[in-house]
Amino acid sequence: MQGDMSGTADWPQAGFPGVRINPDTLRPQIVNDDAVREALAASTDPADHIFVLLVEGHASEAAELLAEARFRDPESFRLRVFEAEVLSVSHRMDRAIELFRQLLSEVHGTPREALALQYLGRTQYAAGQTSAAVESFSKALDLRVAQSADAAQIYSSTVALQRARDVLDLAC
Repeated sequence: MQGDMSGTADWPQAGFPGVRINPDTLRPQIVNDDAVREALAASTDPADHIFVLLVEGHASEAAELLAEARFRDPESFRLRVFEAEVLSVSHRMDRAIELFRQLLSEVHGTPREALALQYLGRTQYAAGQTSAAVESFSKALDLRVAQSADAAQIYSSTVALQRARDVLDLAC
């Protein structure tokens, strides 16, 4: 999709230029290749390159960059999230969920708790654990509203929660 975002303008932002959250899959998706390439060219943060590799489904390449970045910054929350995302993209959902739960316990009561819940919910959703995903998305949304988070984050949680509820309703 070269520079074309038609039909995706209402998709939640993914926190990186040219990437949005697909409201059906709840996964980030490149919607504007040009914007992604420009942002990557301007970035010196290896986490940005890892993120794009994960979005593109290149788990092994992302894992290699992640190992190098974690060596330099082992405590980085963002890089630890990407470690779980590598597992998710590699279809190792149980391990990814376990790692997100561990991160969640570490950030409980902090501003990062909502983000950890959002990632946990997304992984639970992808793993077919829709009821658990609804619970995680609901908690993330409640925390984001209580923290007066950015409107884009609240919107992202709202869309994810509604999608998970819709899928759960169809299953009943």
